[in-house]
Amino acid sequence: MQKFEEFPVWQWAVPKQFNIGAACTDKHLHTPIAQTVAMIVEDDALGTSQMTFAELASRTDQFAQLLRNSGVAAGDRVLIRLPNSLDYPIAFLGTMKRGAISVPTSTLLTAEEVAYLAKDSAATVLVTDKAAWPALQDHLSNLPNLKQVFLTGVGEIQPHASLKVSDLSQQLAAISHCEGNHPTAADDPAYLVYTSGTTGYPKGVLHAHRALIGREPAAKYWFNFAEDQQDRIMHSGKFNWTYVLGTGLMDPLYLGKTVIVHEGKNDADLWTRLIAKHAATIFVGVPTIYRQIIQKSTAAQADVPSLRHCMSAGEHLSDEVLQQWRGRFGRDIFEAVGMSEFSYYLSQSVFRPIRPGSAGFPQPGHAIQLLNPDTLEALPPGEEGMICVPDSDPGLFLRYWNLDEETAKYKHDGWFFTGDYARYDADGYIWFLGRKDDIIKSFGYRVSPYEIERVYKSHPAVADCAAVGEELEKDKLLVVTYVILQPDASVTADELLAFGKQHLAAYKTPKTVYLTKDFPRTKNGKILRKDINNQIAYAKSAR
Repeated sequence: MQKFEEFPVWQWAVPKQFNIGAACTDKHLHTPIAQTVAMIVEDDALGTSQMTFAELASRTDQFAQLLRNSGVAAGDRVLIRLPNSLDYPIAFLGTMKRGAISVPTSTLLTAEEVAYLAKDSAATVLVTDKAAWPALQDHLSNLPNLKQVFLTGVGEIQPHASLKVSDLSQQLAAISHCEGNHPTAADDPAYLVYTSGTTGYPKGVLHAHRALIGREPAAKYWFNFAEDQQDRIMHSGKFNWTYVLGTGLMDPLYLGKTVIVHEGKNDADLWTRLIAKHAATIFVGVPTIYRQIIQKSTAAQADVPSLRHCMSAGEHLSDEVLQQWRGRFGRDIFEAVGMSEFSYYLSQSVFRPIRPGSAGFPQPGHAIQLLNPDTLEALPPGEEGMICVPDSDPGLFLRYWNLDEETAKYKHDGWFFTGDYARYDADGYIWFLGRKDDIIKSFGYRVSPYEIERVYKSHPAVADCAAVGEELEKDKLLVVTYVILQPDASVTADELLAFGKQHLAAYKTPKTVYLTKDFPRTKNGKILRKDINNQIAYAKSAR
């Protein structure tokens, strides 16, 4: 057993009154940070734009006042469907300053999906861009709560038969006097995010203003923010995703850090070019982005001299990419695990060595337990248990929107039962196993797909992969793996099958390797394992 210095005991300090919008903006007024750049947006079509913390505070005040003037009450929902832009934090944070509830959504959603979210959330206001409006407007007529649409961007405004539609920038410019922020309690609803639901419909996850405080441990135990310098965070994601709302918007702004985001086409050289241009000190991405940089660019440490810390989440990072990144850039990539209901709470950090394949440790303050969900018994190291979160944790969500039975199913007996399984090793590292439904039960063995995928992603010809169970006959489940090859790869499915036999225990080794062009995915790009079958394959190994 390896001995590590204990993490300090975290003391939560949650005030009675707290507002995320004010904490990310007004908090910095009358300090040197006020004139520091809060956000930079690199847009392929519109060029570079930026605003200071003082400007962000002023514009979010104006947006909050615009909502008041439009009859939006505290607790009303404001649906936001915007590309990465300066208007995103203005709308997202300004809504919360009003005491209303921000509802961030993806620009990848179809018009029908946006209409569903508007109806389910009973949103009274939609904030979107003029480029998206023509496709949306015909789907928003039969929503009794929706009254007002604010449009951003360049171009003419097309009117709507039943909705009031106006230009956001013009409306904000006309506001000269702003009332104070709504006095929200820390437990009041702040934002509502939608995640893929088991019924086929998106499920709303409602967070309180205290969620921002609940992520404070990550500032030290994942971000590793510098205390003696102005960090600049280059984020590769889109704001609609919970991961990005936290790491690329709320958390850095709360601590007075500069955020840089991009809107437009992604290519392998983009991120290192922007890191260099803006002297970014922290890069936040997903494994796909790191693989893309390693495999399709020649950038190296000398090209990004300002970069000192790298972070990843969303899916597991392969050992191969980690090693190649270290060799090329001289930096580790620190991973975290999170979820829509609880953001990122398990992470690797600079305080303990990275153990490849492990999710690291629960961050201080998050009293995570691995429990038997039937007996509530805490399980010892080496045994698989469900990851459970005390319902007193300030980072935990309030409830599922309009789904009281679903909330009661997962929040009871003083715990939130995540549905995800993990195990601790003897040194206290946590090994994430995923959903119980993802665990493959084959011939009496329990196999985590993540262990198999970690090995296969280390193969230089593999761009992506997914391990699943394939039912051969009743009560006979085989481990199989689906692989997406690199564009120039010439490896065969049989060779990949042999690779698995060489690097995995026999009970974990896939019985078949399928080659496919892509996987069924969610709008955010996550693989839908339950929808994977051999119909998507174009080749397979001999069994």
